[in-house]
Amino acid sequence: MKPHPARTGALLAGAMLMLVLTACGQAKLSDRQPNRSRPHHDGGFTIGLLLPSRQATRWQQFDRPLINSRVHALCRTCTVRYVAGGADAAAQQRQAQSLLSSGIDVLIIGSVDSRAARPAVREAAAAQVPVIAYDQLAEGPISGYVSFSGKQVGKLQGKALLKALGPEAPRRSIVMLNGSPNDPNSSDFKNGALSVLRGRVKIAKEYDVLNWNPSIAYTDMAAAISAVGPDRIDGVYAANDGLAFGAVAAMKASSIRPLPPVTGQDADLDAVRRIITGEQYMTVYKSFSREARAAAEMAVALGRGKSIADIATGTVSNSSLQDIPSVVLEPVALTASDIETVIKDGVYTTDQICTPEFRSACARAGLLG
Repeated sequence: MKPHPARTGALLAGAMLMLVLTACGQAKLSDRQPNRSRPHHDGGFTIGLLLPSRQATRWQQFDRPLINSRVHALCRTCTVRYVAGGADAAAQQRQAQSLLSSGIDVLIIGSVDSRAARPAVREAAAAQVPVIAYDQLAEGPISGYVSFSGKQVGKLQGKALLKALGPEAPRRSIVMLNGSPNDPNSSDFKNGALSVLRGRVKIAKEYDVLNWNPSIAYTDMAAAISAVGPDRIDGVYAANDGLAFGAVAAMKASSIRPLPPVTGQDADLDAVRRIITGEQYMTVYKSFSREARAAAEMAVALGRGKSIADIATGTVSNSSLQDIPSVVLEPVALTASDIETVIKDGVYTTDQICTPEFRSACARAGLLG
């Protein structure tokens, strides 16, 4: 019996519709499901490492070598393929595509912009390359996340600033230099700080500093000095050490003496020296070795097709997924009386901190015995 043309057409149309619906369902699913890796067992494989090109010196000085070292300790035949992340999201997207095209098996990404990282994460998912979001929670179907508690960072900064201002804090005025608006960590830092500062000190001016740029922080601080007055700024909340540098430079250019207490984050070497000399009141020290170690262990486990549940200490969620395995670490406040912490942890040596220019300040801080 010859098939009826109309029935045949209907069957074909139905089959095409099912294919389209299936494809759409798979497209939606790709943004809801974590990346799955191809099993590698104990053989070698390649881990792509893409870190941001921000002003902080930590990425090249600490994170990259620490991750590389831990990966090779766990897997001697593994390769870490590093690309210095672009200064903007578009450049980082191109670099992520380049890494994926090169045939990596796992991707660790410290994203410049968490939302803009979604296409790269989706492409990795399509290629069955699991993604670990490093230091910043990227959007899309990531497999793991490693960072520090952003709200706790802000709380430590806020508490330190209030302590420095003393009992007169309710009558004092501060300037807030918050992190970049395209970094979701920035809102955690700010909210953590405001949970301590709001109602306990007057916030005279507040700025969100794009791309964590110290030059922009300098400009914003100069604008605050002009608007508020050089003698009416009693403290500066700077979300990281780069912004603290910009704030201090702007105040010194305006001949503000003595400098008011300034917060920071990352324990950059220059910031540690500023703390010793009294130009910066505090920074937040984050053990990069613990963060790098957790990311490397996740990457090696995923590259071998294994679960990272025993590495994770909890879970987080982004707009695509819930219950993402995570390691969220606790930061530490660092003032002049705590500088030995970074020496004991092997971050810096006394000689690195106490160069001839800073030896007298180091002696006053008790670092030279």
